[in-house]
Amino acid sequence: MKKEDMNIVIVGHVDHGKSTLMGRLLADTDSLPEGKLEQVKETCRRNSKPFEYAFLLDALKDEQSQGITIDTARCFFKTDKRDYIILDAPGHIEFLKNMITGASRAQAALLMIDAAEGVQENTRRHAYMLSMLGIQQIAVVINKMDLVDYSQEVYEKVKEEYLAFLKEIDIEPAFVLPVSAFQGENIVAKSDKMPWYDGMSILQVLDEFENEQENDKQPFRMPVQDVYKFTRDGDDRRIIAGTIETGTIRPGQEIIFYPSGKKSHVKTIESFNTAPIEEGKPGMAIGFTMQEQIYITRGEVMAIAGEPQPKTASRISANIFWLGKKDFVPGKVYFLKIGGEKVKVEVEKIKGVINSSNLSAAEEKQGVERHEVAEVILRTDKPIAFDLVADGASTSRFVIVDDYEIAGGGIITEALEDEESEIRSSAMLRNYKWETSEIDIEARIEHYAQRPELIVLTGEKNTGKKDLAKALEKTLLDSGRYVYYMGIGSYLYGVGADTKKLADEDHKEQIRRFAEVANLMLDAGMVLIVTATGLTESDRKIMKTVIQGEMDIIWVGDKVTTDIKADVQLKDSDFDYSKNINKIKTLLKDKGIIFS
Repeated sequence: MKKEDMNIVIVGHVDHGKSTLMGRLLADTDSLPEGKLEQVKETCRRNSKPFEYAFLLDALKDEQSQGITIDTARCFFKTDKRDYIILDAPGHIEFLKNMITGASRAQAALLMIDAAEGVQENTRRHAYMLSMLGIQQIAVVINKMDLVDYSQEVYEKVKEEYLAFLKEIDIEPAFVLPVSAFQGENIVAKSDKMPWYDGMSILQVLDEFENEQENDKQPFRMPVQDVYKFTRDGDDRRIIAGTIETGTIRPGQEIIFYPSGKKSHVKTIESFNTAPIEEGKPGMAIGFTMQEQIYITRGEVMAIAGEPQPKTASRISANIFWLGKKDFVPGKVYFLKIGGEKVKVEVEKIKGVINSSNLSAAEEKQGVERHEVAEVILRTDKPIAFDLVADGASTSRFVIVDDYEIAGGGIITEALEDEESEIRSSAMLRNYKWETSEIDIEARIEHYAQRPELIVLTGEKNTGKKDLAKALEKTLLDSGRYVYYMGIGSYLYGVGADTKKLADEDHKEQIRRFAEVANLMLDAGMVLIVTATGLTESDRKIMKTVIQGEMDIIWVGDKVTTDIKADVQLKDSDFDYSKNINKIKTLLKDKGIIFS
């Protein structure tokens, strides 16, 4: 019978003995490749270098870099009860990167402190990060007891100080224990050097940890990493690819993608260079073909109908840990990465800030500084799908990118209402009820040699929007494109005839209905060009919520007079139509909307 697995992470301040402990666990549990310990000791002897157990990690990394398969690359050490996999993240940034790459799937953590040096800044910060990762089972390991003559007084002092800190951030470790990783004391068996300690050894503590609810028992979640279309040798499969985070899935099950709400059924489960798979399980990097062909993009989250569903929102409450060189501030556009999705994000509100090393709090701050933890409200450029940290840690984690670098990470604690919440629910229901055609979107893309796109030209009155739109339509049509121009009046006096009042709610409904009409035309594979005067950011968000496809907002005029976030501004007062049409065509080509 196969033993159960458990992922653990070992963290601690630099030089507090983490690598030595890892090496000891490998050696003292007989988990090393045969002869490896003796080989490393011999290398140290030949080089007149004192042997250290930390050297074992470097030796194993060297083997892995040479492509040699070793068991400990998968299972670092084992006990009679379990196979343990060590997840090593040596620095802050590695922690944050791992929040969304899967290496943070640890179910338990060992947090190491040097008994001689005591609690350091990073010791506190690592505790915050474990909290961010949603790891509940923690053992505090007070190491290097040999350097303080195995003093109970020193141990109790360090323990008292650190437990007081952990209590303030709502972390209650399951165990606190004294060890000497270098001497092997209290690692695999109880040490006789510390008779005053009547607790467990490291291995006993690990075996006492409970395997949390297995990932395969949780609701199914798979962030979509990519969509592949095959054409060679008559292979016409479209494969939705990603790595399963939680849950299991089998062919025939109904699936729903979020935040779009589109549905289909699993036809086959595919894996590279293997026969089709009967069941997909957590950790598998696999692909799916679907019975009903629907248009899905990278970043959506795949779930199973009938199971608890993920949240969708463009406003979230979150706890973040900031490591950026520049402060995290409102008014600046960042990128948020969660699962396979990457969206623009801004800070709407900083609710509170805490310094992670000394717990000093500041209620009123204009920004979050390096090494500070904050409770914030974030607003994303478009809806994202996620779970709350209490429901699913792995799909609640995100990182913030600033100037192409990962600068912060966090967990989502609440989905908040926004102006588009009701419209989003309506659009999701529409997508769920959508009757799919036998002609899928990929066939239309291939037939028309273009991707569907909504081009919205807006600006003040009398700026030449309509003439430019009509000239653009003719140019695209002459080059063989499937294109249509629709002035906003064509809609208002037709579909929107009953909503021509000026009240805010009527205007919101006008924009929603227009977006629904546009969505139908995009589903047909069309490039749709629309003109409207003075659109606002609220209008853009409504359209973005309703439309399942690409959209570009182009402001025509020298000055943007509303709050809309336009993708392009055409500033020329006396229009050179040829020049501006070429600008728009270049935009469409760069985005892969039109191609030869």
